[in-house]
Amino acid sequence: MNNSSTGPASKAKVGSSQLSDTSFKRKRGVFQKDLQHMMYGYGDDPNPLPETVALLEDIAVEYVTDLVHKAQDIATKRGKLLTEDFLYLIRKDMPKLHRCTELLSMNEELKQARKAFEVDEEKLATTD
Repeated sequence: MNNSSTGPASKAKVGSSQLSDTSFKRKRGVFQKDLQHMMYGYGDDPNPLPETVALLEDIAVEYVTDLVHKAQDIATKRGKLLTEDFLYLIRKDMPKLHRCTELLSMNEELKQARKAFEVDEEKLATTD
């Protein structure tokens, strides 16, 4: 008698997904190989069902899309989308926050190493 799938929240979600399907067509299957490898790494079969991979791809793309839209909403007050907007959104999920800060610091280290390498390369080219 109590059917939760017909509640107002599910209708709003269905309507919003239909809107995004009509306004933006995305290329399906872009992440399938990567997801298959990740699934295998987490203990799944080496060749998972295509339906499972497609479902995971849909979930991941929807999550990232929602996160980007929320970050854009935050950034409109300032006028510019920054990395800190994403960090703000995941601030309560400590594992994600720590992983993101780790990746950002590693990215900064790589940038500095590339910059130092380019400078050394330029010095070698000018001394020859």
